[in-house]
Amino acid sequence: MKSLGRLFGLILLGLLVLLVTLGFALTHLIDPNDYKDEIRQLARDKANLELTLNGPIGWSLFPWLGIELHDATLASAATPQQPFADLQLLGLSVRVLPLLRREVQMSDVRIEGLRLNLQRDQQGRGNWEGLGRPAPASAAPALTAAANPAVAGSAAPAKDAARPLQLDIDSLNIRNASIDYADARSGKHYTLENLQLSSGSIRESSAIPFKLFTHLNLSEPQLRGQAELSAKLRFDRQLQRYQLEDAQLSGEVSGEPLQGKTLTFATQGQLLLDQAAGIAEWNSLKLTANQLRALGEIKVYDLGQAPRLSGGLSIAELNLRDFLTGIGVTLPPMADPASLSRFELVSRLGGTLGAPALQELKLKLDDSSSSGQLEITDLTRRAVRLQLKTDHLDLDRYLPPVARDSGGALAAEVKATLASASKQGNSALPAAPTQQAWSESPVFPVERLRQLDLQLDLDFAELGVKKLPLEDASLLLRGKDGLVEISELRGELQGGSFASSSRLDVRPAIPLLDGQIKLSNLPIESLLQISGKPAPIRGRLDLDSQLRSSGDSEKTLIDSLNGTANFQLNDGVLVDANLEQQLCTGIATLNRKTLSSTPRGKDTPFQQLQGRLTINNGVASNPDLQASIPGLAVSGNGDLDLRVLGLDYRLGVIIEGDKGAMPDPACQVSKQFVGIEWPLQCRGPLELGAKACRLDKDGMNKVAGKIVGEKLSNKIDEKLGDKVSPELKDALKGLFNQ
Repeated sequence: MKSLGRLFGLILLGLLVLLVTLGFALTHLIDPNDYKDEIRQLARDKANLELTLNGPIGWSLFPWLGIELHDATLASAATPQQPFADLQLLGLSVRVLPLLRREVQMSDVRIEGLRLNLQRDQQGRGNWEGLGRPAPASAAPALTAAANPAVAGSAAPAKDAARPLQLDIDSLNIRNASIDYADARSGKHYTLENLQLSSGSIRESSAIPFKLFTHLNLSEPQLRGQAELSAKLRFDRQLQRYQLEDAQLSGEVSGEPLQGKTLTFATQGQLLLDQAAGIAEWNSLKLTANQLRALGEIKVYDLGQAPRLSGGLSIAELNLRDFLTGIGVTLPPMADPASLSRFELVSRLGGTLGAPALQELKLKLDDSSSSGQLEITDLTRRAVRLQLKTDHLDLDRYLPPVARDSGGALAAEVKATLASASKQGNSALPAAPTQQAWSESPVFPVERLRQLDLQLDLDFAELGVKKLPLEDASLLLRGKDGLVEISELRGELQGGSFASSSRLDVRPAIPLLDGQIKLSNLPIESLLQISGKPAPIRGRLDLDSQLRSSGDSEKTLIDSLNGTANFQLNDGVLVDANLEQQLCTGIATLNRKTLSSTPRGKDTPFQQLQGRLTINNGVASNPDLQASIPGLAVSGNGDLDLRVLGLDYRLGVIIEGDKGAMPDPACQVSKQFVGIEWPLQCRGPLELGAKACRLDKDGMNKVAGKIVGEKLSNKIDEKLGDKVSPELKDALKGLFNQ
């Protein structure tokens, strides 16, 4: 038995020596470089590939079928003059015997100096298209194979042909590779440089560790960066299931979109693609981007049909201002430099891939908390639908700061008028303002509004705007293709309420604006103080107006403003203007007396002020002003010139005199003053209010003449009695009353 075993050993040794000798002879006697033309033709026929071998081919036969290609180029057979790949070195070796069992067992696969140059022309055709498709076979060989059972039977059994190749590769190494992609039609140009890839053993259904590193370069917009990805790849081709386990992607980018700033990012998680089930998942998602920290999971269902999105996202509290400025976002000036310092978001994901949505959204911004949902109904059109309910928002913090410098021609004119009106009773009537009060800068982002597709449904328990503490405020806005409609803007303010609707159409060359405003019991002083200046009047305002205008600046909108407004102001006060005192001064003058008492107050209260405004090209005409003031009855007419914020009114005042506990004797209304309408004229900047009013001297002369005439007519009655005819007495009275 020992000798028999030795015999078998000698036989095996002999066979091994024979195989080694045969392999040595084949690799040294057969030079594959002599068959380059045949190899190129085979690449054309089987893969529609134009292969150019500029370097030598090295090879080994057994037990490994090894090959090395040097300095090769690849091109589509349709465009052989436009290579899409250059290769410095490709080295691989395959075990021979497993190939017979349709198993690919490789040692290390090495690729060095690979340069892919992928281009699309103006027609959208890529220079790599058509690869992998065999050259069209002639009809004769097909018929021969079909007619010759021997030839047909020589093919592998159908069962073996259907059996997929089994991969078993020790490792894959790619060094110094680059990918350049250019699209002539879109102008896009992407480059991956210094691409390095290394992997462990590649076996199906096993975890394959790999690491990828590359530099990224984009031309439009200019963006540069680098990224590194490490993970374990697991795949099963029969089940069509692919996984990235413990995936970690990190890197940084900078360039034009970031305004020279750098974004450092890192993300990790477990990724799954199950094509058979139509599912893609990203679980245990962690993301950092500069100061931003986010957690979540993303799942997509019904792949290949109408993919549905689900999952969740949570962004930890961060300083949003620092984050945005750190990625090159230029924020507009804000009144509060500490605004946007706290931001936090939690939401459930929904919708589809083409229309993602943040559902059950909870948002915190500074001191505000909101809930609702955000949906992008069309990513390509950036169609946004936002519904939010907010507990408290101080919008003034985020608006531009109020300019401290009140300079300008209009402000100088008002200051001068205020100075001249400091001695209201004796100073001259202020001059009518002439300086334009409005800016000519554009107020509407017309081009953006023409592309807008937006729906807003906002509710605020408390909203601060221009220092107005609004409550239960709501806004319904719809904007699409240049037509913006606010169907509802309502709220409450200090016991009053407001409601408004408006429509802005920027589709024409000149934007059109129209709307309705209704105010009920609203404190007018709060509205007037929006300008930051003291209000000249106080009271509760009811207003019903319909307005329309056109233009793209404050000036053009005011210049073309038209419409009507009915107003009523109740329980009001004319601030820092004692009209009763002024009229008492006039009465004392007619009585030839001097007021002995000091004014009891500097304001003029009134029960009601009402009228109707007809606005024509920025000038509001008020023909029927009526006011009810204790001891006074006022009526008048005039204009409010909104273009220069000026007023010009003529008022008639009927007074009862000083009705105080201790009336001033000089202001007592005698019988001859009863029913007399005392004339006032108001002219000047609108913000002066009643301080722009003076006794109308021309009107006072007529009043004095009327009073004198009545006194003389009474004397005529006393002296003449029935001695003259009634016709003569009437003529004499009329003469004195002129």
